[in-house]
Amino acid sequence: MIQMVPVSSSNLRAVGYDPNTQTLRIEFHSRTYDYYNVPASIHSGLMNASSKGQYHYAHIKNSYRYKKIG
Repeated sequence: MIQMVPVSSSNLRAVGYDPNTQTLRIEFHSRTYDYYNVPASIHSGLMNASSKGQYHYAHIKNSYRYKKIG
């Protein structure tokens, strides 16, 4: 089970990461997605980014396979 951490962002509500499966879960305000084969460095970059929405757009959105889960 992926533990979700609330984040301060206008686009993202919470973020979780499973290092064993390299699954990054992002809960937006209206939907939730799992991104697959995401390195831990990308998760760390997202969590430390001043703009999580911009980081997601630049480094995650079109770079990793994903599935809408909610």
